Amino acid sequence: MLRLFANAKYDFIKWRRWAYALTAAIIVPGFLLFLVHGLNYSIEFTGGTLIQVETHTGVGTGKIRSALDAAGIHDAEIQTFGADSVFVIRARLSGESRSIEGGGTQQTAQAVSRALDAGIGAGQYRIDRTEAVGPKVGRELQGKAFLAIFFSFLVTLVYLAIRFEWRFGLAAVLATFHDILTTIAFIRYLNLEVSLIVVGAVLTMVGYSLNDTIIIFDRVRENLRKFRRQNLYEILNLSINETLPRSVLTHGTTMATTLALVLLAGEVLRPFALVMTFAIFTGTFSSVYIAAPVLMAIEKRWPGKDARGARTLRPAGTAAPETPPRSPEPQPTR
Repeated sequence: MLRLFANAKYDFIKWRRWAYALTAAIIVPGFLLFLVHGLNYSIEFTGGTLIQVETHTGVGTGKIRSALDAAGIHDAEIQTFGADSVFVIRARLSGESRSIEGGGTQQTAQAVSRALDAGIGAGQYRIDRTEAVGPKVGRELQGKAFLAIFFSFLVTLVYLAIRFEWRFGLAAVLATFHDILTTIAFIRYLNLEVSLIVVGAVLTMVGYSLNDTIIIFDRVRENLRKFRRQNLYEILNLSINETLPRSVLTHGTTMATTLALVLLAGEVLRPFALVMTFAIFTGTFSSVYIAAPVLMAIEKRWPGKDARGARTLRPAGTAAPETPPRSPEPQPTR
């Protein structure tokens, strides 16, 4: 069977300070941009206009989007509705009031109609309905998304405190919080439109990252019991190296799928695919370079009840640890 990195002996913890510097370089500028410009929310959160259009000829979403872009109506959400000739367009004009006051809905509908006249031809379509989309529902969903993340942190902390000890749970939560910050920075850098699909990608990333961290911590717990003379620095490196083949294969195949979506999916799914691709990277990165070193720092500051040699740091400058030797097999007596 294919097994990559079967005998890996990398000193991951040694590079923790470089990892901290890299993550700070991503988070700090992104956070400043977030404070200055905020995020680019979709009309599901800000409000806009919903227009249902039925075309008389075979017209794809790409042609409708090109017509809207040419008319200056950017970032519109276009989806088929039931039949291939029926489309739902969610759009907002630049400077349109978020509360849809002052005739904003009618102005948007007229602008969309003019764009379709120029793009697919007058008389080649019919507008079946026009509705205002308020931001209230989006705000409620945004609040529920934050609650979902908060309760996932709380449940994770309780679960790991019971299965391992609270120090493991705190390290996992801090690593996942790091993933959320880096993902928000990534969204801000690319100026992606934050829709419900993107929120779903962020929630998926939280679960993905926690799962990867728990797998490494589970191996740490096993090795703490198995190698009682090894210190925590060595056991963390050993545990990460032992789970590395699984991580490379799992994350590699998942990233191949999300990259295919980035290249081949339409405008609606591409933000989800971009966020998920970055989430796989940052989730794997944080499990190795954030969660494990943070656990080591927490154990140094607040030693657990099992505060033995495995809780001390390896002296700086020493070589990377070898895999602890196994006890020799007993020889049969003659």
